[in-house]
Amino acid sequence: MPLTPEQTQWFSTTFGQLVANVEEAVVGKTRIVQLAWTCLIAEGHLLLEDFPGTGKTSLARAMAQTMQGSQNRIQFTPDLLPSDVTGVTIYDQGSQKFDFHPGPIFANVVLADEINRASPKTQSALLEVMEESQVTVDGVTHKVPTPFVVIATQNPIEQAGTYRLPEAQLDRFLMKTSIGYPDHASTVQILGAQQGRATTPVRSVISADNVISMIELAGEVHIESAVLEYVSRLIGETREAPEVLLGCSIRAGLGLVRAARAWAAASGRNYVLPDDIKSLAEPVLAHRMVLDPEEEFRGTTTAAVLQRILGQIPAPQETAA
Repeated sequence: MPLTPEQTQWFSTTFGQLVANVEEAVVGKTRIVQLAWTCLIAEGHLLLEDFPGTGKTSLARAMAQTMQGSQNRIQFTPDLLPSDVTGVTIYDQGSQKFDFHPGPIFANVVLADEINRASPKTQSALLEVMEESQVTVDGVTHKVPTPFVVIATQNPIEQAGTYRLPEAQLDRFLMKTSIGYPDHASTVQILGAQQGRATTPVRSVISADNVISMIELAGEVHIESAVLEYVSRLIGETREAPEVLLGCSIRAGLGLVRAARAWAAASGRNYVLPDDIKSLAEPVLAHRMVLDPEEEFRGTTTAAVLQRILGQIPAPQETAA
């Protein structure tokens, strides 16, 4: 059943409050904060490729504080083990039982810092939890809290000491984007507000239970069959493009639909428009495409290929639910 006008208004107003609250910590990055919250509400995960000191940790911390949720940070290093992420089972001599000690992945917001500095074996420890919101250790399954989002950061690939994320790992991230450095006015505002080394926590705006309600409401946003066909043509064309070796999977299409539903509700609508798909196509699809090495050498980017595809495929006529 589509959202009622009252539910849509509550969702849009609350989403705006969430964004505004996080912007107290991450200044001048409205679209990035909107994407981060859309990612969480669409039950996806966010990959940030950026240089140090651009506010990645502040974004994760502020999101957790905003929704009264738990937050953990995992510093990925070459010697990090999978059990350092997921947790470990330890034998307790007193009770003569094996007890599970959960790892830092058990939090509402998990910052996986410099994920591409860890070995592929450790990176793979995230595959199950990012797809199924659970961890299996010694044959026993443990659920992570809800809501749950992994905000991973990676250094640019050209930096030394990094491992390229495999395609299966990249496909687990609903979106990839970059915070970037603030503009001049935002930089002046940040410098003027800084009183010391410690950062001031942002206030809580909503409970984690209300965020779960937003997740459920976003799933009820209406999407026309014509828009679904549009999404299907887009991801199909990424596989046919001559510059691309590996196009987008069905998981990518499902993620784009989930994100578009949340984006539409945040915009005060109970139905998805083709423009929602266009607005989210690059952060959701571009990182899943693998270019032909010769095209990459020529300077072709997946974003440019995706923009060409968006220009070639006609969008369906906009209709409301």
